[in-house]
Amino acid sequence: MQFAGKKLRHEMKYYIHYHEALALRNRVGSALTLDKNSIGREGYHIRSLYFDNMHESALLDKNNGIFERKKYRIRIYNKSDRVIKLERKSKYHDYIAKESASMSREQFDRVINGDIDFMRDSELPLVRDFYIDCKHGYMKPGVVVDYVREAYIYPVSDVRITFDKSLKASIQSLDIFDVNLPMVESIEGPKTILEVKYNQFLPDFVYGLIQMSEHNRSTISKYVICRERRKSYAD
Repeated sequence: MQFAGKKLRHEMKYYIHYHEALALRNRVGSALTLDKNSIGREGYHIRSLYFDNMHESALLDKNNGIFERKKYRIRIYNKSDRVIKLERKSKYHDYIAKESASMSREQFDRVINGDIDFMRDSELPLVRDFYIDCKHGYMKPGVVVDYVREAYIYPVSDVRITFDKSLKASIQSLDIFDVNLPMVESIEGPKTILEVKYNQFLPDFVYGLIQMSEHNRSTISKYVICRERRKSYAD
């Protein structure tokens, strides 16, 4: 499915408790393939630096249930600068679209220092749009979101099932490469975030594995959770 020139995917999110997560991961793990980027059974570490404008549109649009919204982030894996990605995640009601562009460490450092003019004439629309939103929308870093992701894939309809654990928010610094970055837990209780993403349809085989009903779904945004946690901690 396409919208505004972007490929859309379905996305469903759920809060699940620890024991439920253990049973579910055993069912899913026995039938689906563990993501090749995993460095062990627990998955891999994700850290993202999210951006927002002076009006906090990314935060408020989510809280106000705006139909069409977007977020920019710079993402790294396992606290390393080997892979750095500039990403834009767009949301259209129950559908998502994600665009991505690779960055070097030098480019990342320039962006953080406010030197973004090199992005103005990029061949990539995502990079040019990020430049415009930073330059004219006064967009700046807002929070670092940190968690461990255990991901499983199934090729039919490009299904991806993820268990996101130990969600934390930065409370002082925004340095995503600081291995000792001060963080605070952002979800009360032993909860895991389950995400199910797929293209045209969710195969019956996979639906039977997860056994999650529509009424258990939640409108979860890790960015919003962590941004509000950071704000409350500052207060």
